[in-house]
Amino acid sequence: MTQSTAQAVSLEFATALKPDDVRMTAAAEKKMAEIFADTKDDLTAIRIYISGGGCSGMSYGMTFTNRRMDYDCVFQANGFDIYVDAVALNFMRGVEIDFVERSMGASFVFNNVFASTGGSGACGGCGAAGGGCGG
Repeated sequence: MTQSTAQAVSLEFATALKPDDVRMTAAAEKKMAEIFADTKDDLTAIRIYISGGGCSGMSYGMTFTNRRMDYDCVFQANGFDIYVDAVALNFMRGVEIDFVERSMGASFVFNNVFASTGGSGACGGCGAAGGGCGG
């Protein structure tokens, strides 16, 4: 590729999350907005991340942040932003984040993750859903 050809090629990274990429239920969005309203820090966003892999699949989580990275995709919610890096988004496209209250406590949960990545959430060898081998 010549230098003039290389200069003519321009790739753009789409930074806006589409509604079908990551969804928050009304309960999750309301609770998250409450948390941001109550915080005394200068935090403006949550970062959704993935970790691990292996027998029981990926683990999904969230953390507070005020730092946006170059390859973050952004969704602007009511009172806060959601950041998901491009690699993590490929593993969680179509996920729904919900806030549920149960007798054991309240928490944010990720629904439909395995459907979006084509998996079942079960171990291929032992069949233990979500627990992994020996779990």
